[in-house]
Amino acid sequence: MATNPPPAPTFIDNPHAPEIFAGDSVGFLINNGNVHITLGALRSDYGTNPPRLNAVVIGRLVMPLNGAQSLAVQLYDFLKSRGFDPAQPVPGQTVQ
Repeated sequence: MATNPPPAPTFIDNPHAPEIFAGDSVGFLINNGNVHITLGALRSDYGTNPPRLNAVVIGRLVMPLNGAQSLAVQLYDFLKSRGFDPAQPVPGQTVQ
């Protein structure tokens, strides 16, 4: 007896979904089959004179391993298709 696979879920765009700007990914962890990605950005501390920049964690993204692998491949392919080599730093940027 053959069974038909369930249909793929329908994609629904949400124009009200939050948008986050992260200047960097600062850490990765695999735990219980999930990839945890810590995101960071530079923020000014105006409580000091002169103000100083701090690197601050602004969010964490947790994805199942297969979803994270898919994200990595899709992002790599996207960057390559736009003329960027993901394995090389962007000219003029410092790699830390």
